[in-house]
Amino acid sequence: MGYSSLVAMGLMAACSDDSSNSPKDEISEAIENQEINTNPCIYDGYTAMQGASGETLCLDAEGTLAFWINTDGTYGFPEAAQGATESGTTDPSTTTPDPAAETSPSDPATDPSANDPAESTTPAENTSNFCTTDKALYTVNGISYYKDAEGNLYYFDASCNKTTVTAATPESSSSETISEDPETAASSASQPGLTSSETVTPESSNSNVAPSSSADATANSSASVVTPSNGSVPTISYAANGATVENNNNCVTVTGGEVEITCAGDYDFSGSYSGADAQIRVYSPKSDSGVYLNLRGLTLTNTADAPIYSQMSSKTFVVAKSGTTNTLSDGSTRTKSYTYVNSNNETKVDTTSACIYAKDDLTIKGEGTLIVKGNYNNGIHTSNDLRFRGATTINVTAANNGLKGKGIVDIENGNITIAATNGDGIKSDEGEDAGSIVDNKGIVNIKGGNITITKAGDDGIQAYNYIIVQDSVSEPNIKVTSTGKGIVSDNRVYINAGKIDISSGDDGVHSNLNVYFNGGYTTIAAPKNDGVHADSTLMINDGTIYVTNSYEGLEAWYIKANGGITDVYGTDDAWNAAGGNDGSGNTNQSGQSNWGFGPGGGMGGRMGSSSGFLTITGGVHHAKTGSGDTDGIDSNGELTISGGVVIVECQISGGMGGSFDADGSASLTSKTVLGFSSGSSEKGTNYNVSFTTGSYYGTSNIAFKPTISGRYMVATTGQPAQVSNTSSYQKSVTFPSGSSVYYNE
Repeated sequence: MGYSSLVAMGLMAACSDDSSNSPKDEISEAIENQEINTNPCIYDGYTAMQGASGETLCLDAEGTLAFWINTDGTYGFPEAAQGATESGTTDPSTTTPDPAAETSPSDPATDPSANDPAESTTPAENTSNFCTTDKALYTVNGISYYKDAEGNLYYFDASCNKTTVTAATPESSSSETISEDPETAASSASQPGLTSSETVTPESSNSNVAPSSSADATANSSASVVTPSNGSVPTISYAANGATVENNNNCVTVTGGEVEITCAGDYDFSGSYSGADAQIRVYSPKSDSGVYLNLRGLTLTNTADAPIYSQMSSKTFVVAKSGTTNTLSDGSTRTKSYTYVNSNNETKVDTTSACIYAKDDLTIKGEGTLIVKGNYNNGIHTSNDLRFRGATTINVTAANNGLKGKGIVDIENGNITIAATNGDGIKSDEGEDAGSIVDNKGIVNIKGGNITITKAGDDGIQAYNYIIVQDSVSEPNIKVTSTGKGIVSDNRVYINAGKIDISSGDDGVHSNLNVYFNGGYTTIAAPKNDGVHADSTLMINDGTIYVTNSYEGLEAWYIKANGGITDVYGTDDAWNAAGGNDGSGNTNQSGQSNWGFGPGGGMGGRMGSSSGFLTITGGVHHAKTGSGDTDGIDSNGELTISGGVVIVECQISGGMGGSFDADGSASLTSKTVLGFSSGSSEKGTNYNVSFTTGSYYGTSNIAFKPTISGRYMVATTGQPAQVSNTSSYQKSVTFPSGSSVYYNE
């Protein structure tokens, strides 16, 4: 649920297990009917305690925080053990057993850390988190609360002094106070939890509360608690001589073209400037709620360094405001290093390696246009999590990687275009250096938006842990053109939704472990390598896979198709179940064998000739090969087709194999299987039936019009023949390549 700071009349969702009589419902009803008693927590059964920032904490009979009342009359509801987790543990794959039996990964789609603080009122950490290693019970308005052995609630002030929470004043509660508009409530001298002699200052636009009493000042004395003297957002304007600032909140320092920001809040930027000092640098305590860099028509060119450098912050937001175009460019070399003290009181020396460079969480959002020119290395880079929110139009060119979030790259929306000269289009590689997965890191999570990678000197989209494409926000539209692989992970790839178009010099979709197709429409052109390759398991559950050109269409040690539609063309084998990494016998452009050991969690080198399993239980599949010693459906081990619709067109000329081939046992029991070939098939029942491209052929269960001519057919329900009328079949599917199959279940 997360935190909510909601006006009293807009309370949402239930807190208790009894959804028919929840505290939130009772509170709403009591407020609406003005049945407010003298208990500051509105109705009996709750204990009112004075919060560190003036709010009233309402504890139930067990002493657990049920809700709180802010000083402006709004309400907040806690999330259990706030701050204890960063993400959930849902497996983004299906529940189909994985023959590789690896541990299921966490699903970034359930990660509450992916929520934008601008869209959620989850408070940031307070300095109290640095005063103890104990786990906080909950956090309210930036203050973490703990409980001692005697059951007393306490928090730490900014000097790490332990402060025990005391009872709130009941006399101050009134229905007028509860129902007031927040702006009006700010000026009232009678607030819930305050004595009549105290007043409060309302929350500012950047969610930082100014202390209204000496006690509050002690609890909140940090760089994050500063309110502009006139309530306006600081405005920084660039011109030929550098930057100037208006409405300075004592958190902005300007030196020529260099702007340093040391507090949370909103900051507006506009104008144009070029120079070696053209830089916006953020150095804000991590206890802050976040720094918002609002770009309102800014052109900033740093000739020697990065124009935006977030050295330290809780979160930094780069916001391209609606109706504006903003251009950022960095220098092509680096000669400057920065020495600073991080949140762990460690001295660090840093050199910026991107046009927009951040050490902590970074979010790109807004509805304007952002142009990023990474002339030195990466376009946009953070050492932690990189998120994209809003309908921003983003155009990134980079000497190396276009977008890199070492921890996570999480894309919900936006129109993103990337040209990466030498590196990857999108990259997340946490764990790669150590060679082991870091939980909830090393992930690319695409949940919506339009992404076009016009050029990738290496891979299009790369992650060490896993890549997931899903439609939890909107249907993603992804187009990748790469010299290397199109979409690649050292461990897992999940294609659950979206429209994906890949043109790659190496494999189209590749994993050193497993690939799962659970939905979406994926088109792949990988003429020199595999369309889809998994060193371990390729699982097809749903969606459409259209391989227009490849050396081998689908390759993995274990291929299992439970559903979906596949239309695959391979100049060698269309489907190949073979052990090892890229071990189909193909050679790379230098002529060296691809049978070598791959990086990361793969199966190692090519396994023996009996290695491989290929199982089809459902779906509709069309496999076509080029001419030569080719196989349509090939397993270097066992082959089982017990369900689904399978059409094979094999243009074998010499060699052995044909439509269906297996080095181990083969079982073809599905009634909807047809093979067309110019040579006999090693597996399945062969029939000497000539066929041409002008007619349908098949049995009473299935019919297909081949795109090649030949004289050998494979069927599972008797000898096939020419079919003059397809109206008797119950179902039909038209493949992406244009051919149609008719069949009865």
